Amino acid sequence: MQSQSHEYPTSVISHQDSGYSTGPSPSLRRRKGRRTAVGQARPGSLGSSSELNILNEKLMAEMRAVVGRAVEIRGSQASLNADIAESCILADIHKIRLQSEGRHLRQYASHGSKDNIAASSRSLHKLGADIRASVDSQLSTRQEVIRQKRTFEKVDFSSNSLERSITSQISLSLPSPVRNTQQIQNAGSNVKLNSGGQTCSVGYHFPYTTLRKPLAAKSMEDWAAKHLNMHTRGIFRRRLSIANMLSWVGGSIKKPMLVTSDRVIKKDACELFKMVQMYMGDRQTRMERVPIALMIVTKCWTMQGVRDELYIQLCRQTTDNLCYQSLASGWELMAICLAFFSPSPKFQSYLEGYIYRHTDIANDVKITQRINELMEMKNKKFSKSRKKRKQNIEEEEDLLISTYAKYCYRKLQKVAVTGGKKGLRKPTIEEIHHAKNAIVTPSMFGSSLEEIMERQRERYPEKKLPWVQTHLSNKVLGLGGAQVEGIFRVPGDIDEVNALKLQVDQWRIPDNLADPHIPASLLKLWYRELEEPLIPQKYYPQCVNNYENPEAAVAVVASLPDINRLVLGYLIHFLQIFAQPINVSKTKMDVNNLAMVMAPNCLRCQSDDPRIIFENTRKEMSFIRLLIVHLDTSFIKGDL
Repeated sequence: MQSQSHEYPTSVISHQDSGYSTGPSPSLRRRKGRRTAVGQARPGSLGSSSELNILNEKLMAEMRAVVGRAVEIRGSQASLNADIAESCILADIHKIRLQSEGRHLRQYASHGSKDNIAASSRSLHKLGADIRASVDSQLSTRQEVIRQKRTFEKVDFSSNSLERSITSQISLSLPSPVRNTQQIQNAGSNVKLNSGGQTCSVGYHFPYTTLRKPLAAKSMEDWAAKHLNMHTRGIFRRRLSIANMLSWVGGSIKKPMLVTSDRVIKKDACELFKMVQMYMGDRQTRMERVPIALMIVTKCWTMQGVRDELYIQLCRQTTDNLCYQSLASGWELMAICLAFFSPSPKFQSYLEGYIYRHTDIANDVKITQRINELMEMKNKKFSKSRKKRKQNIEEEEDLLISTYAKYCYRKLQKVAVTGGKKGLRKPTIEEIHHAKNAIVTPSMFGSSLEEIMERQRERYPEKKLPWVQTHLSNKVLGLGGAQVEGIFRVPGDIDEVNALKLQVDQWRIPDNLADPHIPASLLKLWYRELEEPLIPQKYYPQCVNNYENPEAAVAVVASLPDINRLVLGYLIHFLQIFAQPINVSKTKMDVNNLAMVMAPNCLRCQSDDPRIIFENTRKEMSFIRLLIVHLDTSFIKGDL
């Protein structure tokens, strides 16, 4: 047994051994028994000193050539970077050689030859001395010019470390890359947008509230590559590309679209995707579309973590979707959701860029052409009944995708500033219907004064002031709001305010209201949600510059457009009623308090600097106070 253990040494491990073998083969044992003599290593083996010296000379020559090219590229202004690059390269070479010699020593140590270990140690000592002499000779001139302490990070002992070090140092030494023409144009457009507040683009004018241009297509791809939870497909679990991840799919998904660690969100995301497919008609269901939309909105309104997941799913299902009815339903669902909640700030820029890309009418033409081509290819295979069914669907296609996109873009701008639905009461079927109808029929809340008056002409062509303004103001006075303490300061119940908002949008004001704070809060909301401030943005500098000059403040009001001048005059006249001493004694709302609560609803500061906002807030209040005290509102008494 002893001889057997001596014949099969356990310390010898060969790469030729099989995983199922109990020991080396007989031929391998015979080869292992032939010990090589000292200094008689096989030609080309790693352990020969001559081979290592030749390899060292070749690597040093290549290193000098690379460093020389790097110096030529960098030029005289990057001498310090050249020192660091050269030193890092030499350090890499030195440590790579040490690693090679270490592996060589471990191989010979496993063979048990003390003579070979001694020979390798002598060759290593000689090689190290040669490298140190070469390094000292090449860096002596550099060190005379600059004496600076250099620290090196830990070097990766891999075969690609030298190449990575050279590449990184050369890239750092090069000047900053020049942006291409498209990037320069984008930068220029951003400057124009910030300075003017508006920009003209391909198919849609930016609202005045937009302070920046949406993300470009390349930036959107970068965002998707960073945040998407890449899916796999097939038995080999191959990862989908970003283009496939963001294209319409008929089947279900097994995990969320966005990266998340929340188990609840992981489960709800897959169920949410099925409901989106049901609403769009891509999955069979017996439920009506409005209840499905209510389920989706309620889920995302109560769980903030799944909102971005819903919007990215809608972006996917409305991309490369060749069914126009499904495509329109997806955009309709996005518009409904934007009426209740906004995406997170991290995802807002991506969603804004995606929606903006579809505001151009040219995209509608491309979508229609693509769908018609597909229908012509499949018409021959359909029966007459199927053809008739498709024709009926096409007859129902009234809205263009660009119409949905423009509405969603405006809605996103507003909901990002004002927020979504507030209160404790969950969304209702009536609110879903209201959000759906607002796509075609503009709401009286969140629209411009021109749009509100245009919609009003169909019912009340003789009125010069908005119906919602006059009726809510009269309702506040009719409920005794001029004698209620804290009017306009104490908010009404938010759920009651939302319910009243739905009825006002249908030209109805209920008679059973008892709390004047509810119509007062809704009136403030109407002023605040106007698409453009009651005092347009171009007049804002005049207002904050003349907050102490009554004559100049009155002159600013006289220079406003007709509809803005009438609406502002009616508001000031309404506030003058509350500013009377007999009412102030009851409401505790003097002219200063009234100006404080109403100034943010009439003027909007577009700056992001907190100091400017704080300073202008005081000036805005003073300006509205001057109007309440000094503005003659007799020109609108006939419209009360």
